[in-house]
Amino acid sequence: MLSLCGALLALAPAAQAQDDLLGQLEKETTDPLKREVVTATFKGNRIINSQSVEMPYAGAMSFLIQHRFGTLNSGAYNFFGLDQAVLRLGLEYGLSDRFTVGIGRSSQEKTFDGFLKYRALRQTTGPRPVPVTVALVASSAITTLKFNTPAERDLSSRVTYAYQVLIARKFNEGLSVQVMPTLIHRNYVTSSVEDNDVYALGAALRQKITKRTALTADYYYLLSDHTAQNFRNALGLGVDLETGGHVFQLHVTNSLGMTEKFFVPETTGRFFSGDIYFGFTVARNFTIKPERR
Repeated sequence: MLSLCGALLALAPAAQAQDDLLGQLEKETTDPLKREVVTATFKGNRIINSQSVEMPYAGAMSFLIQHRFGTLNSGAYNFFGLDQAVLRLGLEYGLSDRFTVGIGRSSQEKTFDGFLKYRALRQTTGPRPVPVTVALVASSAITTLKFNTPAERDLSSRVTYAYQVLIARKFNEGLSVQVMPTLIHRNYVTSSVEDNDVYALGAALRQKITKRTALTADYYYLLSDHTAQNFRNALGLGVDLETGGHVFQLHVTNSLGMTEKFFVPETTGRFFSGDIYFGFTVARNFTIKPERR
């Protein structure tokens, strides 16, 4: 008994010292005089329709599987959309911590796409803080459907370009917000009611619910008159589930397409009339080039 009491007494100062050490470490990590980079503004490289300011770290590859079924109001005959599907496969590689290159292929209109993303600013805390993270995105997409008209024989008429500025702020551990001024340029349009240049303003948010779960939303407001009169604003609502080495994202949206070419200027679904597509995105990261130490 005496030996047991002695052992407990010996452990008490050690436990107290450990508590003091943990308290000191916590104080150091929250030191307002220390400049720190804000991380994990969003959990994935995609929010729902939108790209986020997140990107793979240098030497890492992200493999994305994006899948959308048909509309929920398509009826029981189509199993409420589950009989229909559009798929996009994508690869994104971090050339550096600031620069990412990506490619993808969508079954919708047999479209190939590619993009470059550059992180110009990173949100920081501490002395001289930077209030937001800013990323610049330039992308292009080409449709490879069989030729139906003479104009489509010119490959340049099948190309669409997209330019975005992603401005995001993580307000706290739970809430992140992003705004996205967007320009879509289409080399060829089929009618006078469509604009070659389509301007839109996007907004997105992420609200963390638990350690591994968050609610997400994004929305694009069309600014170009002709397009706004004949097409709908893209709206998406979703939930992010972090499961080990990948992020599983479930969502509903009124846009069938999963690249800027489709969801910004060509959304036709009326969200509150039941034109809702259920879909998911699975992202898996792989280390291609280990960091040098």
